[in-house]
Order: sequence, then structure tokens, then C-alpha cells
Amino acid sequence: MPRNAAAKFFQKFRNRENRLRLEGYREKVLLIRQQQHHKHAWNDSQLQLESLRLIKEAKAGASLDELLIDAYALVCEAAHRTLGLQPYDVQIMAAIALHERFLIEQHTGEGKTLSAVMPAYLHALTGRGVHVLTFNDYLANRDALWMGPIYSLLGLTVHSVKTGMSMPQKREAYVADITYVTAKEAGFDYLRDTIALVETDTVHRAFHYVIVDEADSLLLDEARVPLVIAGEPDTTRSEAYPLADVVKQLLENEHYHFDEFKRNVYLNETGSAKVESLLQCGDLYEPYNSGLLMSLNCSLHAVLLLKRDIDYLVQGDEIKLIDEYTGRVAEKRHLPEGLQTALCAKEGLPSKTGGNVLGTITLQHFISLYPKICGMTATAKASAFEFENIYNLQVLQIPPNRENIRIDYPHRIYTHKEAKFKALVQEIRSVHSTGRPILIGTSSVEESVILAESLASANVPCHVLNAKNDVEEADIIAKAGEIGAVTVSTNMAGRGTDIKLGGGTANHQAAAALGGLYVIGTSMNQNVRIDNQLRGRAGRQGDPGASVFFLSLEDELMLQFGADLTKRNFKQDEPLEDPVLREKIDYIQLRIMAQHFHIQQELNNYSDIIEVQRRILHEKRMQILQGAVPMSPSEQRVRLFYIDKLWAEHLAYASYIRESIHLTGLVKQNPIDEFHEQIIQAYERIPAEIDRMSAEMLRKLEGTNDPAVWEKFGLKNFPSTWTYMINDQYQDDMLNRGSWTPIMIFAYWLRRMLRPIFGWDYI
Repeated sequence: MPRNAAAKFFQKFRNRENRLRLEGYREKVLLIRQQQHHKHAWNDSQLQLESLRLIKEAKAGASLDELLIDAYALVCEAAHRTLGLQPYDVQIMAAIALHERFLIEQHTGEGKTLSAVMPAYLHALTGRGVHVLTFNDYLANRDALWMGPIYSLLGLTVHSVKTGMSMPQKREAYVADITYVTAKEAGFDYLRDTIALVETDTVHRAFHYVIVDEADSLLLDEARVPLVIAGEPDTTRSEAYPLADVVKQLLENEHYHFDEFKRNVYLNETGSAKVESLLQCGDLYEPYNSGLLMSLNCSLHAVLLLKRDIDYLVQGDEIKLIDEYTGRVAEKRHLPEGLQTALCAKEGLPSKTGGNVLGTITLQHFISLYPKICGMTATAKASAFEFENIYNLQVLQIPPNRENIRIDYPHRIYTHKEAKFKALVQEIRSVHSTGRPILIGTSSVEESVILAESLASANVPCHVLNAKNDVEEADIIAKAGEIGAVTVSTNMAGRGTDIKLGGGTANHQAAAALGGLYVIGTSMNQNVRIDNQLRGRAGRQGDPGASVFFLSLEDELMLQFGADLTKRNFKQDEPLEDPVLREKIDYIQLRIMAQHFHIQQELNNYSDIIEVQRRILHEKRMQILQGAVPMSPSEQRVRLFYIDKLWAEHLAYASYIRESIHLTGLVKQNPIDEFHEQIIQAYERIPAEIDRMSAEMLRKLEGTNDPAVWEKFGLKNFPSTWTYMINDQYQDDMLNRGSWTPIMIFAYWLRRMLRPIFGWDYI
């Protein structure tokens, strides 16, 4: 059977399977409604007694499948009594799917927050705790407070975790039956637990069941973001500063070239000679210059590839990275250390070095620590393969409560940017004259500012929402659906926002009569899910709405990935009416998504082995911390101390190997194999070193259990730590240097051989 035919057959089978599953859910919804109707006559005390009965049965080992009907009926009745909310049938169906550990696609405005309460309550009956991982602190606190009365009426405790809480506050939050928390904060708290020297300094209990909100963002877009806990950083000025000045003197094509997709930049022979002359460093490619070469690569990347007001902002004396998926400032986000230092040098700012890394874990690995995982988002189907491949999660599309009547117009494609921009401004001006609310999604802070200025010149007033004024987000979004509103935004308005048509009930019908919210995208994103998130701001709960994307063949995405499309040697002001062209552009997105998935799979080969090693060592550490391994208090403290010390050294070694592994591509067939070989050998030496160093310290302590003596010998908690995330996207790009082509390898060795023969100097 041909591959396409097999794929279609499988998809048809999967669709039929999902259709039958949804029909089964509808039957359960009828039973839940009947049970709720029966309980409607009960008083609050009777509801609480019923909840207590379910708790006893769950803790006695009853199957949650058997308790689902009664449990969901209780939640529906409690929601009706406490919040005046009556869950839609489709919300209950979504709740059943979450219990069965699906990743559900639920349209914008369909009430994911309430859907999550039912499975959260059901799984919390066991007393083992439930985490709802949210997108940000605001949502964690909002949802816990909003849904809290439902849980409270049914006798369960609920809490939220926020950045900056004290350890006792966090411990109280995590011991609650249901805890709302961001994935990042939960991950950082886990890392803090992994370096605790006494059990009372930990906050988490054993993981059980997790519901991941905005699941495509957390499970895919940020899955490989490493969370890091490190010693307090120092502010330094390093060799990156002269290197930044050197790079700024280089010229494209004469001294360096970009790769096909402008993800990497490479020195050519002339550029290498120029750098060697400026630095007076000798042959850049000799082993003694390996550290310098890595720093130079970071400077090349920072100066030539990272763009201010697109990739990052400068606020005061700090670099603020911009999240490419949300358009927001990425709080606590760092580039890999060498690249962060190079970027600070580019902007003439002091660099905070990362300090000694004590522990690290990617979001993907952290979330996989939960035995039971489910999730929800408005955009999942486009990445169903990734969800199933990485997390063994199947995507299930939940039908909307009301039919989606939004009109998604075909892309308007222009030959050049000027024509696109002119048509874009004219379209906004024309639609605005009718009073219809408009939301424009731009690709960067820079573009949002330029467009706003152009609209002002065209007498179209607008609100601007980007990473520079994100504190005004709530106010701007609240007005975005009002009649006459024009909102220019980065991807900030594409996720986690609920734009109410007309700004509220009073003007809803008037705004609907104008056609509803009109969403315009000024460029295509690399991932179709981000485009769909922007489209999804319109057409909420059966509202009218429309979306359209304005593209040009000179857009960055086209220049990077659509080489065959950008060779047209004519310019025209009218849009191109070519169905084949639209298909090719759609194919570009699919191709990029496939490339990103492939890169992620390749890079997992580096991080997965470190995570396996971490889990093995952490299990041994927990046995010591919890007293499962009989020891005196002094031996416990000593062994924990040296486990942490040697693991930190192992991470530093792994980072060094990883950053320099592309150089082994010159002499090794497979850099990943080389990395595995070196990191396994290093890890196998750790147990013996722990034993040796512990025995040596115990001899010095002479059996004392006095904490003051321990501190005298340095056996104490780290006095100051900080947590941050590494923006691994750029490290991914730099690691692609490991894919040296045969021509590059040949050029390298030819250069090495011919230089002494012809007397080429460092000029």
C-alpha cells in the first residue's frame, strides 16, 4: 500500500475511533446529568457527605473509572451552587477525556478551566495530590481562587504557588489536594529539593497526576528549555568584549557566510585570517585556541544573528529575552552562558556569569516525572505526531459548544514587502472606518512599533501591545473587542487571552453585526499552531469573526526557507492569485515543523543520557536523605554534600563537552556517540569518588554530629542560589555546527596542510 494511502487509511480509522469515543462520552454525560438532577435537591451537608464517601472509597482502592459518574455529578452541582456555572456537555466530555489521559483540543472560550476541575477533583480523592500546570503566575492564582469554592464545598483543599513564596508557604501549597502552579515554578522547586541537605527543606511530595494547561506551549514549544539552579552569579567583563569589536569589523561574504536558513554563521578562510591578525592569536583551529574559538562562535552568533527588539530588549543595564512564541519578555530566561556573555558584550553591558550550576532539568523531563499526564489547549491537532511520539499522548478534538462560524480567508500574498505593507495599512484603514474591531498580530516588537506609526500617519488610532508595555496587557486586551478598537500586538495576544466581542455584554450585538473581531496576521510563523492561536482570538463561543494573513515573498520566512519562491524577478502591487503558491507556502510551514522536530530528537540524544544519570543518582540521594540507608547524621551530611559537589562538576564537564563537540565532527564520524562515550566514562567514576571523598571527610570529623563542626569543614547548604532558564533554541542552532559537511572538513584539512607549504601568514 502506498505511504499516502496508508496514512489516509490510518487517519480514517483514527477518526472513526475518536467518533465512537465521543459517542461513548455523550452517554456518560447523560448519566452525569441524571445524577446531578438527583443531587440538586440535596443540601450542602449531603453533598459533603457524598464527597466524603467517594474519598473513602478512592483511598480504599476503588477504581476511579467507577467513581467518575458520581464525582463529576458532584462537581457540576457544586459549580452551579457556588459559581452559578452549569458546565456544557462538551466541557464534561473534555473532563472525561482528561481523566483518560488524552491531550484535548478545546476551542478558545469553551471553558477549559472548568473542564479541568472535574478530573482534578476525581484524582484528588485518592489523597495523593493533583497539580494543574498553568501558563503564568497570574493564571495559577486566578484559577485557584476562581475554582476554589467548588473544591471547598466538596471538602478538598486548593492552593496556588507564586514566585517569591517562602518555603513554609510553598510546602503548604503543595500539600493541598489540588495545586495550581506554573510548570517552571514547580520545576524550580523540584530542583531546590534535589540539593536539600535535610528532608524538612523540601517542599514537593511524590508526584501523582498532572493536568497541563496550554499544553502545546509547555510540552512542545518549551519542552527542551533547561531549568537551572546555580550558585550566585558574579558580574564580570570578559574576553567577549574585544571579540564583539572584532566581529563588528567583519563583512558578509568577504569574511563570513550564513547557512541556508540563516540559523548559523561561519567564518571563511579570509575571515579566519582577519580574526587571527586582529587578535594576534595564531591559528584559530589549533587545540590551544579551542576556548577562544568557542567564544568567537558565540560572538558571531550574538552580533550577526540576534536582533535587538526582535530577539531581545535592552532595559537599563539588562538584556531581556523575548519569547518567540508569545512575544512576551521571557522572565528569568538566559542564553547559554557563553552566548549570554557575548550578547552583553555586543550591547556594551556587564555580564552576569551563571555561577556554579548545581542542578538542571528540561521541562520535558520534569513533566515526565508525573506518572499520569494529560493536557488541554486550543491548538493540538497540528502537532499530534509530536505529542504521541514524545509523551505517548493521543490528541482528541472536543466539538465546540456552539458552531465556529469564523471565516478564515486565504493568505494575501505579495511579491515584495512594500506592496504588502501598503495593502495592509489600506485594509486596516478601510475596515476601521466601519467600526469593526481589529486585532493585528505582528512578528516582533520592532514591527509592531513601525506599523503603529504608519497607522497614526493614516489617521487610524491604535493600542500597541508588546514586550515593552506588557504591564498594560490586561487593560489593552479588555478593550480589543470594542467597536472601533484597533490593537497592534506581537504574539502576546495569541495565547492565554480571551477577547470579548464588544468589550462586554452591552455592545456585543452591535459588534457582532459589524462582522465580529477581524484578525490580521502580518506574517506567517514557523509553526502553524501559533498562527492558529492568533486566528482563535476571533469566533469565540459562536461569535462571528474573520482572519487573514498578509504575506510577501520578501518575508524572513520566505527568504530563509522558500528559495524557489523568492526568485521571481518582478514586482507588482496586487496580491498574487495562485493556489499552487499558497500550497507551497503551507508546505514550508510543515517542512519547518518537521525540521524542528528532527532537531529536537537529535538534541534529546544529548540531554536524555544526562537525565538518566541524574535520576539514578537522585534515587540514591533520596534514600540517604529520607533515612532509608542507615547512617549516622554526620555520614548522611557528608555523603549528600559530595553527591551534590560531584554532580555539579559532572554537569560542568558535560556542558564543556557539549559546547565543543562540534569540533570532534572534524575527526569523528558521530559527535553524539563521542559525547555519550565521554559522559558515561565520567559518570562511572562518580560513585568511587563519593566513597573516597566521604571517607576522607569522615576521618576529619572524627564521628562528630555537631552542625557547627560540619559548617567549619564547609558541609553546609549553599548560602545563595538563583534559578533561571536557558534559551536552548540558540544553543540548538550552535550545536548544528556539529553537522560539518564533507566540503567543510576538506577545506579545514587543506588549510592546515597548505599553510606551512605556501607560507601563509596570519594576515
